[in-house]
Amino acid sequence: CILATNTSSLSVTALASALTQPERCLGLHFFNPAPLLPLVEVIPALQTKDGLAAEMVLLMRNWGKQPALAKDTPGFIVNRVARPYYGEAIRLLEEGVADVATIDWAMTELGGFRMGPFALMDLIGNDINYAVTESVWTAFHYDERYKPSFAQKRNVDAGWLGRKSGRGWHDHSDGAVPGQPRMDKELGQDILWRILVMLINEAADAVFWGVASAEDVDRAMRGGVNYPKGLLAWAEEVGLDRCVAELDRLRDMYGESRYRCSPLLRQRAAEGRSFFN
Repeated sequence: CILATNTSSLSVTALASALTQPERCLGLHFFNPAPLLPLVEVIPALQTKDGLAAEMVLLMRNWGKQPALAKDTPGFIVNRVARPYYGEAIRLLEEGVADVATIDWAMTELGGFRMGPFALMDLIGNDINYAVTESVWTAFHYDERYKPSFAQKRNVDAGWLGRKSGRGWHDHSDGAVPGQPRMDKELGQDILWRILVMLINEAADAVFWGVASAEDVDRAMRGGVNYPKGLLAWAEEVGLDRCVAELDRLRDMYGESRYRCSPLLRQRAAEGRSFFN
């Protein structure tokens, strides 16, 4: 039989190493709620026998799912590529660019995302979201791009975990009055653009490092977390040169490797080539 793990972040290779027949092990990461979300990440371990991942891709298609093949690296596709949706939103809050309600409004009303980053963190649970961020950061040897936030850690310390505790970034207690966003479209577009370009950069880097194909990265972000568009297709729509210029501006401004541009994004922009050919 095949032994499949639904882990969203643990090393499939490390799990397989405990087996007497590790070649039968691989990852099949479903997304919650599994009956509704179509994506399944298929992750072969180093030891997985040749052809098994392809068999599982076909099986998932036969189940009516949308499989995406991913390398066994921290966060696989979705949990890696989605980090800036939370991290850059918190960074904007910490810098005083906008408040929680305004950032959530910008991403939903102007960006078309189903939930704003702070509302989504409250749904997931700040304790869980922070733990995933910390695990990805540690797994990537403390790369600045994945660095956790003190602000989110303080929420966890205070027990402000989100909906399940009645308070998180938003107040979810009975009778609470929702925060009112500053519905300034110019400010909102700046917020959307900065978070979006970081997501695009992460998606491009996932392809650059061979985590997944461009097609599977876009399929994963649409089918696993309901993004309104595939990030790489979105990048081509807004212009790869524009994405590179914004990342270079942010890196010059902050002097942090957090904003380094993916080599693949820069190369495709310079060559005028699509990610999909």
